[in-house]
Amino acid sequence: MVRPHLPLNALRAFEASARHRNFTKAAIELCVTQGAVSHQVKALESLLGVVLFERLPRGLMLTQEGETLLPTLRDAFDRIAGTLQRFDGGQYREVVRVGAVGTFAVGWLLPRLGQFRERHPFIDLRLSTNNNRVDMAAEGLDLSIRFGAGAWHGLNAVSVLNAPFTPLCAPVIARRLSGEPSALVHETLLRSYRADEWTTWFAAAGLSEPAPHRSTIVFDSSLAMMEAAVQGAGVALAPPLMFARQLDAGAIVRPFAAETVLGGYWLTSQQTRPVTGAMSAFRDWLLGSAIG
Repeated sequence: MVRPHLPLNALRAFEASARHRNFTKAAIELCVTQGAVSHQVKALESLLGVVLFERLPRGLMLTQEGETLLPTLRDAFDRIAGTLQRFDGGQYREVVRVGAVGTFAVGWLLPRLGQFRERHPFIDLRLSTNNNRVDMAAEGLDLSIRFGAGAWHGLNAVSVLNAPFTPLCAPVIARRLSGEPSALVHETLLRSYRADEWTTWFAAAGLSEPAPHRSTIVFDSSLAMMEAAVQGAGVALAPPLMFARQLDAGAIVRPFAAETVLGGYWLTSQQTRPVTGAMSAFRDWLLGSAIG
């Protein structure tokens, strides 16, 4: 049997009553009488052939059927409200949800977001940061900027920036190094979870890596690692492009010219996710800004 269309007013009356557990409070919210709300709920119950509430002396209690219906209705009304809120001045505001490794977000993306806003005023950017470990599907992301070699299962990847690594440290430590990479054997080396990055840089500098008895601190965040370097805790291996602000301010310095490529920044998307206009706009802006 084909059911008739369910009346929107009755559905709204049920949802509000279920939320307040009270017809009177639901009526106040909906700007109607308590009798109108009660009538709408009874009409819905009659149409569905079930009882949605147990009427109690001091309020309402959802039946099992009401508990089943409520989450679906609540989600539907929230989605409708969210969509309507995206209309501004007669134009629909699109949303793009972007995840970004924290180093890139703080060091490169945030200083340029004003440009994106000026070019696309009707796109709402929802930005979340991570430490390069992200589940796009689980987190509901449209796009994600991450660091690596550009190969992730089930994802499309477009190169955004190369960012060579080199030692960065506080000026007081740089003075001790005197421009000699071999002097690093006496310093605490700061690194990420990638154990071979300092080995790779020493090879690029034409040196064998110092003996493994040296002091090392491992970080899960390049931002935290760089803060440690600013405070004089050791010498960080990081991309200077992402820490231009600290370099310009003199909080850190680059003591050596040698650098090594450990990966790059990539814009990734799920292969199974349709590309929206907002996603295309962000991708084109990001890649154009990186080239520029």
